[in-house]
Amino acid sequence: MTGVRVAHTAGLTGDELREVRALLDEAFEGDFGEEDFEHALGGMHVLVRDAGGVLVAHGSVVQRRVVHGGRALRTGYVEAVAVRAGSRRRGLGGQVMAELERVIGRAYVLGALSASEEGAGLYLGRGWSVWPGRVGALSPDGPVRLTEEEGSTYVWVPPGGIRLDPGGRLDFDWRDGDVL
Repeated sequence: MTGVRVAHTAGLTGDELREVRALLDEAFEGDFGEEDFEHALGGMHVLVRDAGGVLVAHGSVVQRRVVHGGRALRTGYVEAVAVRAGSRRRGLGGQVMAELERVIGRAYVLGALSASEEGAGLYLGRGWSVWPGRVGALSPDGPVRLTEEEGSTYVWVPPGGIRLDPGGRLDFDWRDGDVL
């Protein structure tokens, strides 16, 4: 691969954002909605291009607040990790995650994400773990449990980071669409 670029959403051009959106539409086979794309914006992006300049992989990390054990934790939430179909199984997902973990390790006390069954192996292989406790959100009507996110929510604590109580609950800040 010729180029890895790490940039904030504000540093991406309109053409780059359209390329990212097209890659996500292709990689998720049309199952990546506008709210999903909105969730991927406002943070740091990793863009990987092949020798011809084609965008072949992407991921982003955005700031979220997660309440755990009575504390609001500054959390780097991973979004929109995708690799173009013809470029998979070449380590690009790992390359994207390495850069996102670098950002999380320097700017956040916790990393979190919601993984599909297809993506779970990538995250497990990098030291992320399935959150064993309950998962919820701080909705406009108060805390709600998100049972559908239990078993697919992964966390990563940067080296030297905080200690989490695995029997505790993670309550994520609210956002429109899929909360996680």
